Amino acid sequence: METSSEDNQVESRDKRGCFECCIKCLGGVPYASLVATILCFSGVALFCGCGHVALTGTVTILETHFSKVTTDHAMLTDVIQLMQYVIYGIASFFFLYGIILLAEGFYTTSAVKELHSEFKTTICGRCISGMFVFLTYILGVAWLGVFGFSAVPVFLFYNMWSTCATMRSPMANITNIDSICVDIRQYGIIPWNATPGKACGSTLGDICNTSEFYLSYHLYIVACAGAGATVIALIHFLMILSANWAYLKDASQMHAYQDIKMKEERELQDITSRSKECLNSYT
Repeated sequence: METSSEDNQVESRDKRGCFECCIKCLGGVPYASLVATILCFSGVALFCGCGHVALTGTVTILETHFSKVTTDHAMLTDVIQLMQYVIYGIASFFFLYGIILLAEGFYTTSAVKELHSEFKTTICGRCISGMFVFLTYILGVAWLGVFGFSAVPVFLFYNMWSTCATMRSPMANITNIDSICVDIRQYGIIPWNATPGKACGSTLGDICNTSEFYLSYHLYIVACAGAGATVIALIHFLMILSANWAYLKDASQMHAYQDIKMKEERELQDITSRSKECLNSYT
């Protein structure tokens, strides 16, 4: 009976130790940085994946319906291919950058948790945190531009879609459908000498009914939403990094104050012990 009771006590201690260890590990997780990382990965994945496929569909639509001569849109094709390569670089860079920021969040969280222990932050660590704040700010401003740029194809495709919807609407009362046209040349996408350069009437309706148009239009919308999510994630990261940098600065000041206080207490103890020794020698 005594052996079984001792075994039960050992098991309860082990369970309690595992539970406390799990609570301690969960307490060290930077949940804010984790949420920002997931949002950043999701936004970049949506922007890069959907943007890449939408650009391919856009080239197909232009070559089939608006610019049938290859030399007229050769520069546009090269630009789109370059943008697709840039998308590959953006995806790779932000995958690494998100992991680095998450690791920095784990580091600063442990630094704050161990604020009153022997854990000490270095000047190098604070400089790295400040560098991440500056770099994230620059990337946030850049992604604002990307977000605005990604809204341009959404606007162009929306104009075409709304024009097609107007032609199909029975309330429009249009007598001559061929008079309704969409001229891509006016947006500067293709040169003015491109042939045919515009689509009118039933041709325009056929373009809107193609799978390339439908897919590219919705993919551009998703890519724009992904860019917006990335901007929100970078703003979230910026707030987290700024707060962590302030916490690290306060932690370093606190440790410096504790070091000075300990030195003063040791000096005071030394002076007290010496004065006692002098009194004892006189007596």
